[in-house]
Amino acid sequence: MTYCVGLLVNQGIVLLSDTRTNAGLDNIATYRKMFNFENPGERVISIMTAGSLSITQTTISRLAEATVAEDATPETSILLAPSMLDVAEIVGNMLAKVRAEVEEKLSAMGQGASASMIVAGQRRKGRMRMFLVYPEGNFIQATDDTPFLQIGEHKYGKPILDRVVRPQTSLADAQKAVLLSMDSTLRSNLSVGMPLDMAVIERDAYRVGLTRRFEAGDPEFRAMSEAWSNALRESFVRVSI
Repeated sequence: MTYCVGLLVNQGIVLLSDTRTNAGLDNIATYRKMFNFENPGERVISIMTAGSLSITQTTISRLAEATVAEDATPETSILLAPSMLDVAEIVGNMLAKVRAEVEEKLSAMGQGASASMIVAGQRRKGRMRMFLVYPEGNFIQATDDTPFLQIGEHKYGKPILDRVVRPQTSLADAQKAVLLSMDSTLRSNLSVGMPLDMAVIERDAYRVGLTRRFEAGDPEFRAMSEAWSNALRESFVRVSI
């Protein structure tokens, strides 16, 4: 399984994904689940993936190939699409197509496969947008009421986002929020694991301004996790009923 979370706040976008792929207790591997596409100064698009690795890898590969194809058009390339809405539609159509192809091959064995994606970014003269793309290719987008999206094992990391994330949340606090959301998930679900990949996109920068990988044992992540645990314990003791 996996956990990916994206925050869309007034100052920009913060994305975080784990890298664990689990096909059983004795078959655990590390695969990147965050992919960035840029035309610096013109547009930036980040995609995070969850679900069947065969579906997500094929979908990302085809999307990447379409961006450099000689016959690329605004209808086929996410780097040429006229809006982020069109980008989400291109990603959704490709995801649905690949999913159908893989499921057809698996149906003979009575098996199925599925995947979902978070697509976020901005193009010049457009606003920042973030979408959750479902296996069927349809999608929803982040709003002021719900400025975050999650895929994978989302339930453990959702409470803190519900409580603290608002459109006016700063980028620094947004990074803290996604890391604490991931920390809660890591503690509660063994199918989610480090390393973690984080990306930060500032509003109107049209590029990924910060990328960072947190390896297992990262001292800053560990210190943040311990401080959060201590703060929760202290608050719990102070609460009266």
